[in-house]
Amino acid sequence: MSFMRNARKKRDIPLTGFKAKWYDKNTRASRRLEMKRYADLVSEATARGAQVLEVAPGPGFLAIELAKRGFAVTGVELSEDFVAIEKKNAQAEGVSVEFKQGNASDLPLPEGKFDFVVCSAAFKNFSKPLKALEEMYRVLKPGGIALVLDMNRENTPEDIEQEMQNYPDMKGFDRFFVKFSFQTFLRNGAYSQKEFQDMIADTQFARSEVKKYGIGFQVWLYK
Repeated sequence: MSFMRNARKKRDIPLTGFKAKWYDKNTRASRRLEMKRYADLVSEATARGAQVLEVAPGPGFLAIELAKRGFAVTGVELSEDFVAIEKKNAQAEGVSVEFKQGNASDLPLPEGKFDFVVCSAAFKNFSKPLKALEEMYRVLKPGGIALVLDMNRENTPEDIEQEMQNYPDMKGFDRFFVKFSFQTFLRNGAYSQKEFQDMIADTQFARSEVKKYGIGFQVWLYK
């Protein structure tokens, strides 16, 4: 059965203004550590100097880490405020990343430009997830790889407790809020493994692999 017939209604709502600035400031330490782990996955899967696209980079920490490792990086972000934050963060780190405003379901990019596409912790928010996958396919070169990293709706309380051990320096309200987010609205908005597989079946990707990864999935897609 087509995934689209069962898709939950979502809207593309960009983080703007105070919310964008709060997210940048209060997730900086934890997200940077996580983004280094994600950058390791990309580095192991594609060659140094490859053209890499990050879809929905938020404050830009992963894109910046990839640029530090010698990749040619582009980021497409829905929120204009986040684009400004991304550019500021990249400048502060002394790296060059092409950040631009755009929607994951209608990427403002040419066909077949990228060796690798990555999207972390954002896919569950897309209003048109299947179209976003189709756009990733479109902008990839033949033989290119896409990687979606996002939450597993079926993770357990034990999985979340284990995940929180990855943030030993996070204290007080920030720690409470992150754990609460994992337990409630982030998990509730996420997909199950079967839903991911149903979506992929409706795309042109030649093959795929969905791997459990902490409280989420690594969804590998091969053009």
